[in-house]
Amino acid sequence: MAEEHTELEERIIIKDQHTKEIDLVNRDPKHINEDVVKVDFEDVIAEPVGTYSFDGVWKASYTTFTVSKYWCYRLLSAILGIPLAVVWGFLFALISFCHIWAVVPCIKSYLIEIQCVSRIYSLCIHTFCDPFFEALSKICSNIRVALRKEI
Repeated sequence: MAEEHTELEERIIIKDQHTKEIDLVNRDPKHINEDVVKVDFEDVIAEPVGTYSFDGVWKASYTTFTVSKYWCYRLLSAILGIPLAVVWGFLFALISFCHIWAVVPCIKSYLIEIQCVSRIYSLCIHTFCDPFFEALSKICSNIRVALRKEI
């Protein structure tokens, strides 16, 4: 009974990972598009002092810009949102697959293989280079540099 209960809980947890509730109010909780798509009328169209259009034209332009931007976005997202979600889902699944099944195993394999080469390289350096550079340092250790200012 207890085993069946935990198995049922595991199935519910697994299902919840794919069908979690989404927030319909805050649709950018991580603020990834905060600075990119906040384009208002004032960011695009501005009239400097002395070159004003009629107030009615300015108000109609503002309304036209705002409403057309809103409805064009809604129409484009209704037409292309689901196909692009499929494309992006496929692309990120492909990237995850390549990373999990190709990149990480190659890196791990390389690190294992390079460890053997590293030990051999270290052994060669300590065997041949260390004595040479120690002898060179003993030769150069008696060199003294003196600076004099000549007038």
